[in-house]
Amino acid sequence: MGGKFKWTKFENCDINDPFFNSLKQDYPEFPQWFMKKSKNGESALVCEDEKGLCAFLYLKEEKEPIELIDQILPSKKRIKIGTLKLDERIQGQRLGEGAVGVALWRWQESEAEEIYLTVFPKHTLLIELIEKFGFTYMGKNKRGENIYLKSKKKINYSDPFKAFPFLNPYFEKAGYIPIYDYYHDTLFPYSELYNTKQEVEEKAAANGITKVFIGFPTSNLHHKVGEPVIIYRIDTKAEKNKQYKSAATSFCTLTNLTIIKSDNIPNIDLDKFIKLAGNKTVYSPEELEQFFYEKKNIVLIEMVYNGFFGKGENITFKELNEKGLFNDYPYNIVLSREQFISILEMGGKDVSNIIINKT
Repeated sequence: MGGKFKWTKFENCDINDPFFNSLKQDYPEFPQWFMKKSKNGESALVCEDEKGLCAFLYLKEEKEPIELIDQILPSKKRIKIGTLKLDERIQGQRLGEGAVGVALWRWQESEAEEIYLTVFPKHTLLIELIEKFGFTYMGKNKRGENIYLKSKKKINYSDPFKAFPFLNPYFEKAGYIPIYDYYHDTLFPYSELYNTKQEVEEKAAANGITKVFIGFPTSNLHHKVGEPVIIYRIDTKAEKNKQYKSAATSFCTLTNLTIIKSDNIPNIDLDKFIKLAGNKTVYSPEELEQFFYEKKNIVLIEMVYNGFFGKGENITFKELNEKGLFNDYPYNIVLSREQFISILEMGGKDVSNIIINKT
């Protein structure tokens, strides 16, 4: 269950690991290519568990045409996912989702207009994954691979996953999701615990980028699927100066919001509740069952994790309150578009690289 991701040099990976067998079968030149990358000191995002390698992601910058059977895509700055392989044994653990998320974050930060990869049609699970994240089929190349591409000029905002890592530019309001520190640091560990971008990427890949939070609001929520939210970490440990400890740490887009119970009346049964939560929440099935029978109001909130402010950039309750951005219980606060953008800016984010293409 779950391996550990690390940015690792090619020379530290064993090309004789059975993990690479399928790549050698699909690409006879793979050993020579691998050795060249090794000699050049290049790195890949690699996941290992107790059985060995289970995921491998290699990214490269390009500026050359892409030759398809029926057309040529002109030269422009691109990120190529040169290799993305996921072992079957990690299926369902969301490590592939995390690896794709890291690739898209890297692309977001780059000057590249497009990101793409080539994949043989037989790799149906990988194709399903990249299509979920908005990659579009462009055609086949001469060796029979499908080319899937995503462009910053043609982001599909119909679905938060297809738009990822960008936020839908047409949102009108936003909100907060308050999470106690001991749950936050498991579900969103990046902001508090890791100092470097590399560490954040490794952790995000291991954890996946779809998050499920179980909340117990005392009133109806204004939040809607497709809207952005600010993740607000409630510090429970500080005895003094609490207003400096609780803080906004991250931002997400809501992908599902299900009212499990309202005024002690269940809307769905326990089994469906546990299934909906899946492996994206910090709670065990036993804890979910306890909530189901003990809590008066339960809401299941699924989010895609668009980004974080980072260590030293989190925005404290004091700062938010002084700017009129935190004047009620978190669930009740409705943030205007302008207020949400101001919070991103307070966290040191380049908004023009997060909210793009509004016409």
